[in-house]
Amino acid sequence: MLTLPPEPASVAMARRTAEYVYGCWGVNPGHPVVGPALLILSELVTNCVRHAAESSAALDVIYAADEGVLAFAVHDRHPRQPDLIRLAKPAGGLAMIVELTAELGGTATLRPDADGGGKSIWITLPLQ
Repeated sequence: MLTLPPEPASVAMARRTAEYVYGCWGVNPGHPVVGPALLILSELVTNCVRHAAESSAALDVIYAADEGVLAFAVHDRHPRQPDLIRLAKPAGGLAMIVELTAELGGTATLRPDADGGGKSIWITLPLQ
């Protein structure tokens, strides 16, 4: 897990850390899922920076991988719980994240904190 301040420089740090961690875990940086995964991660962190900074002193990025699966989550303490299934399809933001994740055969899941004061958005992508 990587804890970052909700500021623009955190987007690049989360991305670089993902590249490093997944490389250490044997995920080929040239794998066709890695580029889109880094884009999705960058968008999630950017959303935290833009929308959660006032109510979240930090954001957490969790990295995970298993045989055939790449996963990550971004957590903040903003109380808004967006409905990932019913999102309209504008050009960017969470709708783009959900759409790209689905196109890659993955899942996007919102997991609210037990106290309702924050959430994690988990992305899982198959490494076909």
